[in-house]
Amino acid sequence: MRLLLMSDTHLPKRAKTLPAELLEELPRADVVIHAGDWVDTATLDLLESRSRALVGVYGNNDGPELRARLPEVARAELGGLRFGVVHETGPAQGREARCAARFPDLDVLVFGHSHIPWDTTAPGGPRLLNPGSPTDRRRQPHCTYLTATASGGRLADVVLHRLPPR
Repeated sequence: MRLLLMSDTHLPKRAKTLPAELLEELPRADVVIHAGDWVDTATLDLLESRSRALVGVYGNNDGPELRARLPEVARAELGGLRFGVVHETGPAQGREARCAARFPDLDVLVFGHSHIPWDTTAPGGPRLLNPGSPTDRRRQPHCTYLTATASGGRLADVVLHRLPPR
């Protein structure tokens, strides 16, 4: 099962549209995961219409319309793994311990908010993945997103994709 992970798209404030490379990945993915801060409902509508399956949550910059359509925390079993999606996990320091305590039943937790790519595994807890942002690199050298494969209870081929400057 091919996964496409993104977060913090912030449309249309940080960019007018999603990058072409990211849009080209949509039909290749079995499941698209978005970890919040969509900002506009048009992006949710777009991903719903172009994705085979979509798992998404709202973020701190998402208003009432998005919050009415999306949960704060989403869960899904994908490729034999228990996934969770949430926007915020708090400061980097202590993140693994906090997430292991909050989500002891997960294998993988996808989160956003910082716009900083992250890939660690909490001791005794879930693998933590932040795909960064495809539209707002903040203090990072590149805008980013992730792809991965989930199959037979294993997560493999986790790749951080760096987007060209806009």
